[in-house]
This record gives sequence, structure tokens and C-alpha cells, in this order.
Amino acid sequence: MKDAFGLPQSLLVLGGTSEIALAVTRRLIARRTRTVWLAGRPSPRLDEAAGQLRALGAEVHTVDFDALDPAGHEDALGKVFAAGDVDMVLLAFGTLGDQARDERDPRAAVRVAQINYTGAVAAGLVCAGALQEQGHGSLVVLSSVAGERARRANFIYGSSKAGLDAFAQGLGDALYGTGVHVMVVRPGFVRTRMTAGLPEAPLATTPEAVAAAVELGLRRRSETVWVPGALRVVMSALRHLPRGVFRRLPV
Repeated sequence: MKDAFGLPQSLLVLGGTSEIALAVTRRLIARRTRTVWLAGRPSPRLDEAAGQLRALGAEVHTVDFDALDPAGHEDALGKVFAAGDVDMVLLAFGTLGDQARDERDPRAAVRVAQINYTGAVAAGLVCAGALQEQGHGSLVVLSSVAGERARRANFIYGSSKAGLDAFAQGLGDALYGTGVHVMVVRPGFVRTRMTAGLPEAPLATTPEAVAAAVELGLRRRSETVWVPGALRVVMSALRHLPRGVFRRLPV
């Protein structure tokens, strides 16, 4: 069960090799989390991540999970919930894609959408149902400021995150009053393997900073968390710019 400050004792991570997710997990283990499930495709990286978390003192399990196989989500994730209550689910899988390539290859663009949106919808609904059945828990969804307004530079990725963000907000409303808390996390540019080699955007942040924001959001039972917080104001301004002006910005 969660403590008085809303921090979980048990955690399921969807996207078990995500640098941001692992930073969040390490921070929660240092606070209270004792049982961790890392869900992802079998790989040496997943095994390595599990080993590193065990070294921090947590009981860590891995579960085979593929965002591109929604039909298998119920079975895969059902095994986790069957083993005991889960205090928190962190939905952290996703892919940035390659905008220039994906514009020329619709199948590649669809793959981005399937991972970031349809896969997340399927997994999110499975976990939400299980959390509601047990009567408590938090579902933390890693979104992105890219979903606030589609930019020419990454509108395929941005549109998939916009869909995910809207889904998570609606799910949070649907679960209000059930004992299940949904929190949407909107980081800006995060320095990770996924963004290596890309031009760094203003207000760039780190996985550790996102982890700190997630912890604070859990303690406050926030519904939306921006990382860094200044992006709330920046994105509000960009969202309301006339389209002709926005189109000329170097973003």
C-alpha cells in the first residue's frame, strides 16, 4: 500500500528500459518502493536494468511485454496484478521515430502511432481496470510537451503524444472517485539516449529532474506535472499563438 505521502510500495513499469522510468524507479526505491515489475521485450538491457535495481535493495521481476501486441497486454499484465496489489503503474514506453524518414514511409509513421498511442491505450485500460478492481493505486503516464501543439519538426511524434495526453486526461476523469489516481507528466526535451544527437531545446532537463517532479506530484496527488515547471507558461503562450505566427517560429 502507498504511504501517507502517496509513495508506492509496489511499482509496475511499462517500458522497463526507459531511462526516465528507471530514474523514477531508483528515486522511489530510495524512498519506499520494495517490489518492482519491469515490463518490456526480453533483452540484455532489461536484464541489466533489473540487476541494477536489485542492487539497490528492491525485489525486481521482469515480464514480457510488447507495446505493438495489444492483444497480449491483458495476459501479460494480468500476471503482475495476480501476484499482488500494485500501488503504482508508470506508463513510460514510447518512440521518437525519425520525422524525415517517417514522412516518406507511412508504415514507419504508423508504427510510431501504434507504440505511442494505440499500445498505450490498450495497456493503460488494462492497468486502469486492474487498479480499479483492487480499489487503489496511481497510473502515471509519461506524455510530452510535444503533444501540446504539433510542430513541423516532429508532428508525427507530437500527434501521437497529443492523443496519449488526451486519453490519459479522460481516463483520469473517468476514474475520479474510484480510489485510482491518474497523473500526466509533460516533460520537455530530456537528455537521454533517445534524444542523443538532436539539437537541444531550451529548458532541457534530465531523467533525474523528471523523477523528482514525479515524486512531488505523487505526494501532492497532482493530475498534471510539467518538467520543468516553467514550460506550463511557455506552452500556454505557444498554444495560443496564431497559426501563421507559430508556423514561422524556429521550433
